[in-house]
Amino acid sequence: MTLEGKKILVVEDEWKIARFLQMELEHEGFQTAIETNGRRAFDRIMQEDFDLILLDVMLPEMDGVEICRRVRELSEIPIIMVTAKDDIEAKVTGLDTGANDYLTKPFAIAELFARIRAAFRKTNAVHQTTQDGRLYVKNLSLFPSRYEALVDGQPVELTKKEYDLLDYLVRNKNFVLNRDRILQQVWGYEYTGDTNIVDVYIRYLRNKLDEPFNQKYIHTIRGVGYVVKD
Repeated sequence: MTLEGKKILVVEDEWKIARFLQMELEHEGFQTAIETNGRRAFDRIMQEDFDLILLDVMLPEMDGVEICRRVRELSEIPIIMVTAKDDIEAKVTGLDTGANDYLTKPFAIAELFARIRAAFRKTNAVHQTTQDGRLYVKNLSLFPSRYEALVDGQPVELTKKEYDLLDYLVRNKNFVLNRDRILQQVWGYEYTGDTNIVDVYIRYLRNKLDEPFNQKYIHTIRGVGYVVKD
């Protein structure tokens, strides 16, 4: 996997640190851009084509956790968050919000490059699983073009909404998704019905997948949401 030419946005409000990171990254062959303001950084992420975001937590106007939350509503671009040494809460919140990884200041450049390579390897692996149009987790395969789900080659009868929910969970496998995010992405921002509908449909899927095939696909993360795990 070649990383040369990958475009990274460095979001860091301390200019000297940002510039140092930029020089190190460009020495390794990456394209880079710097943004020191949180709100401007979010706008650029939405408008420009970056391959990875190196995101500090403490930023003016919009902090890194909020940027991560908003980006995750629309994109699965790799995000590596940077936190202060003793800011455990920010690490946990960042990961729960959808960050792929985090680094603690101060960090060695070699560690940064290792984390970046790991993030790209994971992203590349996800892309490879969908090149033939098929999504999968364990022995479950989804074919989005025909709304078909198979377990060990055996068809599973799903309604359109059940399939949409399962498709979204599998596309984001190993990421914990909270109920609000699932509701927005599967039912839409205009949905005004019962917010418990997510839990109801998760139960429908478990009745059709987990129980009949004696397999646990959908895991509950108490107080957060749901995740499909490999």
